[in-house]
Amino acid sequence: MTTSDPAPRVFIVEDESMLVMLLEDLLPTLGYAVAGSAGSLEQALADLEHAQIDLAVVDVNLAGTPSFPIADALRERGVPFLFTTGYGQQGLPDRFAEAAVLAKPFRRQDLETALARLRPGA
Repeated sequence: MTTSDPAPRVFIVEDESMLVMLLEDLLPTLGYAVAGSAGSLEQALADLEHAQIDLAVVDVNLAGTPSFPIADALRERGVPFLFTTGYGQQGLPDRFAEAAVLAKPFRRQDLETALARLRPGA
């Protein structure tokens, strides 16, 4: 990324407010802009209708509700995303077998590496 390139816009889907705040602080230090956040399935799906985003970080479990419809919507829009979860890859439906997964808790370096892999040309 050159200095004239805009920072990739990341949409955060996470129900834990402390983790949202952490990501909102951390992403800009990694060269990303925060495009918004949603803490529920309904809010995320509504926000995606008008959001201008390049990447997304999606918690698998939103207060007991699976976030897979959000991942489906992102896929339909061609937006790369990664799942965050404390349960690993085994809790994902087969259609997401190839999806990027970042295990919670994660470190800054893990997030940076995972997001870099999602970017075009990675």
